[in-house]
Amino acid sequence: MPLLTQAGVRAWLVLAGIAAIVLAPFLVQRAMNRTTYDAARWLAHSYQVEASARGVVSDARDAESAALSLVLGVDTPLVRQRLREAAARVPHDLDRLQALTHDNPAQLVRIGQLRDRIEQRVAYAQQIAASRDPEAARALAREMTTRSPIRQIASELIADEARLAAQRDAAATQSRERTQWIGAAAAFVQLLLLVAIAWLWKRETDRRVAQEQESREVAERAQAILHSVREPIALVDGEQKVVLANEAFREMYGADSTAEGAPLADVGDGAWRDAVFLQRLRDVAARGRELWDFELQQTTTDGQSRHMVVNAVRMPGSSGDAPGVLLTASDLTAHKASEERVRELNRQLEGKVGQVSEVNRELEAFSYSVSHDLRAPLRHIAGFADKLDRHLGGEADEKSHHYLKVISDSARRMGALIDDLLVYSRLGRNAIRLQAVDLQSLVAELRAMFDATWATDHPDAPAIRWDIGPLPVVVADENMMRQVWQNLLGNAVKYSAHRTPPVIRIAHERRADGAHHFSVGDNGAGFDMAYASKLFGVFQRLHKASEYPGTGIGLASVRRVVARHDGEVWAEAEPDRGATFHFTLPEMLDAPARTSRDTA
Repeated sequence: MPLLTQAGVRAWLVLAGIAAIVLAPFLVQRAMNRTTYDAARWLAHSYQVEASARGVVSDARDAESAALSLVLGVDTPLVRQRLREAAARVPHDLDRLQALTHDNPAQLVRIGQLRDRIEQRVAYAQQIAASRDPEAARALAREMTTRSPIRQIASELIADEARLAAQRDAAATQSRERTQWIGAAAAFVQLLLLVAIAWLWKRETDRRVAQEQESREVAERAQAILHSVREPIALVDGEQKVVLANEAFREMYGADSTAEGAPLADVGDGAWRDAVFLQRLRDVAARGRELWDFELQQTTTDGQSRHMVVNAVRMPGSSGDAPGVLLTASDLTAHKASEERVRELNRQLEGKVGQVSEVNRELEAFSYSVSHDLRAPLRHIAGFADKLDRHLGGEADEKSHHYLKVISDSARRMGALIDDLLVYSRLGRNAIRLQAVDLQSLVAELRAMFDATWATDHPDAPAIRWDIGPLPVVVADENMMRQVWQNLLGNAVKYSAHRTPPVIRIAHERRADGAHHFSVGDNGAGFDMAYASKLFGVFQRLHKASEYPGTGIGLASVRRVVARHDGEVWAEAEPDRGATFHFTLPEMLDAPARTSRDTA
């Protein structure tokens, strides 16, 4: 069962309001009239009961007074007729009184008692009328007047009915007043309902006017949007005749061919006259099939050959019309040419990448071989220089000892350079082994090592002041991370060695994209930011080796490790005011993909 529309709901609400205006007051008034009528009827009933009770008592009094007249010697036919008529009316009046009070048990009890006593008194009166002995008649009169009193019972019966009559009169009055108030309230509600219906009717009228205005505006906007789109768009009917087309369609295929009723096959000097495409278009209109990314080679009215991609969907007809087809065309001629150019450039780039990769592999092999081949001669030079210094002993002059020391120190420095170069080479060749790395524990371990070395090398200097914030657990290569932190902390200790005391700050924060941002700062020598681009190059130094020893490979190793973890590294500093090195790590690394890529 289809759901009611909003307009249907509003129509039903209006009908319900009209029904409420017409029927509700009538039904309410009818009910209140019935209540008033019932109250009046019960009031009349009470009056009837009271009158019947008084009539019964009056009949009994008539019989008694007639009997007493006979006792006093007033024996006339009129008195005896009066006695007979009263005695005849008493049973009938009692029956009528009992019938009227059949729904009142208390009254029925009183009527039963009243019946017994009245019947006794009437019987005494009849006996008096039949007696011929005056003394006997007077005795019967005494019995009639002293026994079976009826005044109290009759008074209670009449008083009870009077009370009921008063209550029913009050109920009838209240019912009439309630009816008047309800009638007034019903009239007020009718007025409110009429106002509400008028308001709803006006709102519905305004809404329809607004909808019609909105529909016109939507249609105008749709037309404006349709004509502002720079891709050809057209609507064709079931017979493949153009119904509507935008400006881009007219410009590309000619304005004359887009008149209403023109066959699509004739548009643009037959640009759409492709048998396969036209058949697919008929399937879209007849069977509701959709046509996506259909490639069509066209020659438009400007004589250019274009590579078009056409999409078509079925459009339902209006007012019983047959469904049509909305088709859009995209000119991908330039895109196809660009794709071909990109493919050609990619082929050239792949060749150059292969050449560069081969050169890098050769450079890595050369660096590794040279490093290994140089280690043995350097060990020989350093070793023989020391032996020669010891062999000469006191025979050599001071200058000769100085020369031998320079040879030995230079050989050891060259050995350190080769060792660092080997480490740098391994950082670029070894595959990354991703695992959970607790950086808090790793930095604490390196801090302990640097504190021990500092205490040994600077026994009289104050201890290093460390300011280490909370550090996370990251997914990375533990050995490479150790190399990064060792180089950064070692540089911070080295370049702040002349400060009292050296201060090293380590911090971490989480970026909005989830990446980890680390920083290592010191209060050391700093550097000029104009030379910051040289920091992370191999063998690049910004300070004299005599002031701050080192090989110039540590920061280059840091950059290589961070780059292999898809991170970034940079530095900020001022001369003689310390430096801060920053690097980032992604939130989570793809271990299988990264391992296979690095291995390749």
